[in-house]
Amino acid sequence: MKLNNGFDASASALTAQRLRMDVISSNIANAETTRGRLVNGKFEPYNRKMVVMEPIRTTFADVLDAKLEGGSGRSNGVKVTRIMDDRTPPKLVYNPTHPDADPDGYVKMPNVDILKEMVDMISATRSYEANVTALNATKAMFMKALEIGK
Repeated sequence: MKLNNGFDASASALTAQRLRMDVISSNIANAETTRGRLVNGKFEPYNRKMVVMEPIRTTFADVLDAKLEGGSGRSNGVKVTRIMDDRTPPKLVYNPTHPDADPDGYVKMPNVDILKEMVDMISATRSYEANVTALNATKAMFMKALEIGK
């Protein structure tokens, strides 16, 4: 077993959670953006983004082959596989004075729910903090092991 597997797992999780917080921040910043991307000559509202993560998994044979070839054989942690759009339809808000209102007076607003984003942000922050704690615990174990060798 590699001594710094704990560092690898925590580092990959920290990177993934930081990206997740960045995407959530972007969603919050664009919660009122009615002119997102251009589709068929018309502006569509901003579409909420979500981060998809999965564990880094390799088979025993993959780890063994990597070790035999002098690689790290990394087999733990998490990785971001993609950032996908939320398929929830945009909210229709009646506001006939808005510049992006349709002929009936409805405006397509982004499918971003601020409360949901704040809950996701708290979750990502707590996950980030937990991984920092795990990283510090791993570091403390290394320091104790070095003290034993004195």
